[in-house]
Amino acid sequence: MRTSYRPEDVDILLKDITGFIQPLENQEREKYIQQGVHYSEMLPCEHAPSEAYLKTFYDALERYAPITAEATGILAEKIFQEKGEDTVLVSLARAGTPVGILLKRYLEQRHSVKIKHYTISIIRGKGIDKNAMQYILDRHKPESIQFVDGWTGKGAIQRTLLEAMQNYPGIDPLLAVLSDPAHIAGKSGTYEDFLIASSCLNSTVSGLISRTFYRSDIIGKSDFHGAMYYQEFEAIDLSEKFLSEIEKYFDFSLIPADTPRPSADALAETRQIAEQFGIADINLVKPSIGEATRVLLRRIPWKILVHSLDDTAHLGHIYQLADEKHVSVEVYPLQCYKACGLIRNLADN
Repeated sequence: MRTSYRPEDVDILLKDITGFIQPLENQEREKYIQQGVHYSEMLPCEHAPSEAYLKTFYDALERYAPITAEATGILAEKIFQEKGEDTVLVSLARAGTPVGILLKRYLEQRHSVKIKHYTISIIRGKGIDKNAMQYILDRHKPESIQFVDGWTGKGAIQRTLLEAMQNYPGIDPLLAVLSDPAHIAGKSGTYEDFLIASSCLNSTVSGLISRTFYRSDIIGKSDFHGAMYYQEFEAIDLSEKFLSEIEKYFDFSLIPADTPRPSADALAETRQIAEQFGIADINLVKPSIGEATRVLLRRIPWKILVHSLDDTAHLGHIYQLADEKHVSVEVYPLQCYKACGLIRNLADN
């Protein structure tokens, strides 16, 4: 799989499907999704970000690099305390990949060890890439594996992972994430819904790789799940810029505190939002800063809920994207999250 990531940072267990399929614009893709075509059987068209939005990204990166670095260090130490120098990081493509790279760099610098890091595909409704899992298990002990993602939304991927790991005894099925506002991950850097700047962009902060793809006419029985490489964005790739900016703030004196898990029920809050706004399918409700950002980048949102209209520090990029895409932003008394994207069922239009 081609990528702009350094080879020593990650082994990418994906099949390169560049040129095999034609990506679709969001409006057309949304129509197919709501007609029942699985989201993993298509890829969205990606476009270069506007200058105004790029400025917002750089502002967000500068503001949140220290917080992201702190969450990385806390999470890395929690992982190392449990698994030690045999740790094998398995990040979930694609949002988990830059987080896995940050964890690997932190652990190698802090503990003078060599850490293996893979990235593989997991798809809601289709499960984990079994060929990629077999590849890893042929080389490593089950108990050494730590799954990594960026953040939790309402927990769909964690539930998919829990189900998939029933077939893999000895592997910890709980995610390690930087931000866990849903309060469901096994390990986290923080429970706060904070902005991880890598969520602000698509492939240009993700090694120029698309989201993952699975369709049986292109992905054979012995293949890894697929992804595209966006060669046309090489000149504007910010993947290493994001990583190196966070890395500058690594603090190797961190001692992770045993923070109690918040009692607020994030899934109940999500269901309440769905009920209040008349959304029958909870998959059309996308809570957390990361998920609300993804909705604006890859789907057709109807409305963005925010905890405040004045929180430019956390939500400035969301305000900018919503303005560019003519999506309304509304204040809502969010408890676990700072933002939530709503997708309207096209059949209701």
